[in-house]
Amino acid sequence: MKKMYYLFAFITILTACNNNAPKEEQSVQDKEHLINSVFNLAQTQFKMLIDQAEAQDKLWEPRTLNADGSIVFVPKEDWTSGFFPGALWYLYEYNQQENWKAEAIKFTEILDSVQYIKWNHDVGFMINCSYGNGYRLTNNNDYKEVVIEAAKSLSTRYRPKAKVIQSWDTNSGWISEKGWDMPVIIDNMMNLDLLFKATKFTTDSLFYNIAVTHSNTTIKNHFREDHSSYHIIDYHHQTGEVLHKHTGQGYAHETSWARGQAWGVYGFTETYRNTGNEAFLNKAIAIANYIVNCK
Repeated sequence: MKKMYYLFAFITILTACNNNAPKEEQSVQDKEHLINSVFNLAQTQFKMLIDQAEAQDKLWEPRTLNADGSIVFVPKEDWTSGFFPGALWYLYEYNQQENWKAEAIKFTEILDSVQYIKWNHDVGFMINCSYGNGYRLTNNNDYKEVVIEAAKSLSTRYRPKAKVIQSWDTNSGWISEKGWDMPVIIDNMMNLDLLFKATKFTTDSLFYNIAVTHSNTTIKNHFREDHSSYHIIDYHHQTGEVLHKHTGQGYAHETSWARGQAWGVYGFTETYRNTGNEAFLNKAIAIANYIVNCK
């Protein structure tokens, strides 16, 4: 209750500014004030995270907090490793200050070897957020080459029998205990933009075709009639047949999973943006409508 009160008070203070201005002008000013406030706070927080990261024995990426408030740092192999440098690039894009650019470069380039990872479908997350944003804002051709190499690595996980990119290997760790043959998760939709970028950079349609084929197969197999998504579809690696429809992080196999629904909306919107195929836009809209109307 206290949190809601403080949130309301904060919003009230922000929207109370410039009361004498015309309504449209006041609305624009309020939004700009809010955006500036958020970025100023983010800069303070990220400076603290940078200092903490540099104080560690190894320069790893900050990810989250432990229950005691201490920071969790992750190595470059972690699926979230690109998020922190990606956020630093956004801060640099906002303030255009060279010190933030330098930090973004530093935390991006410690992920250099991720481009060669072939056992993890999340190289899209890891590289697109870091090197992808870095190239967008600097036109550094070395960064473009990293994106292309990472797309090649991701493409090795494409399974033509099932027409999907395999998410997880099943020969080690907790996944090996599940009995899955070839698991594919809805999260994969978030990694396809890496492939679309690689086609633009190289004119090689292989990356594009893999991304589109994976998207079509996901529409076919990953969703229920109400457009809610399964988290995991397990395929037979030899026939491409669907073996199981599961969840790994949702409540139950036949329930939707909030984060997975968001992956679908974002991923199919990106696929539409890169292809112009309205079937992907319609799917994104249908998933969004499910989220809005879900009870």
